[in-house]
Amino acid sequence: MIENLLNVNSLVYLTVPLAFFLGSIPFGILFTRSKGIDIRSVGSRNIGATNVLRSVGKTPAILTLLCDMLKGTIAVLICKVVMAKVSTSTGTPGSPAMVEDFWLGIAGLSAVMGHMFSLFLSFKGGKGVATGFGVILAYSPATAGITLIIWLLVAWQFKFSSLAAIISISTMPFILALLKASSVKITMSVILAALVIYKHRSNIKDLIGGSESKIGSR
Repeated sequence: MIENLLNVNSLVYLTVPLAFFLGSIPFGILFTRSKGIDIRSVGSRNIGATNVLRSVGKTPAILTLLCDMLKGTIAVLICKVVMAKVSTSTGTPGSPAMVEDFWLGIAGLSAVMGHMFSLFLSFKGGKGVATGFGVILAYSPATAGITLIIWLLVAWQFKFSSLAAIISISTMPFILALLKASSVKITMSVILAALVIYKHRSNIKDLIGGSESKIGSR
C-alpha cells in the first residue's frame, strides 16, 4: 500500500517543497508594511487576516485572506497538474484516485505547514485557517462550501473568529466521510484539523478564560 503511494515520478516529490515555499510567503506582513505597521507587533501578533482586520483595516485584511487562501489552492492544483502531465508524458495510465488523493493532500498540508512555520519568519507564522480552506477548496470543493457555511454560522452566532475556525475545521473529516470521500482524504483532513487546532491553543485558553477578542473588536 505505502509502496504504491510513494511510487510516483520524482517531479511529484518536488511539488511538496514548492508548496511549502508558497505557504511560507507572509502576505499579512507584505500587505501591512505599506502602512508602516509590523503586524507581528500589534493586536494578537498573528500574521493572518483577522489580526490584519483588527489592526490595519478591511482592504489589507481582504487581500491577506485571499492570498493566504490562494497559497493552499495553488499548491494543490500545481501538484494535480504535475501528476497529470507526468502520467501523460510517460504513457502510463492515470494515477489511481487514492495515489492522487495522497499527493494532493501532502502538497496541501505542506502549504499549510509553510504558512504556520514560514521560511521567511524563522519558522514562525500564522494559524493556517485561510490556507487550509484554500487547500480544501481544491481538494474537495463541496466540503469547502459546507465548511464555509459552518464558519459563517458560528461566527455570526458567537462573534469569535477563532471558535468558528476551530469548529468548522473540526467538522471537515465528518463532512468528507458523509460525502463518501476516500480514507486518504479523510486522514489528510484529520491531520489538517489537528494542525489548525494546535495553532489555536492560545485562543482556546482565552475562550475558556473569557478573554478572547470578538470579531470587529480592536
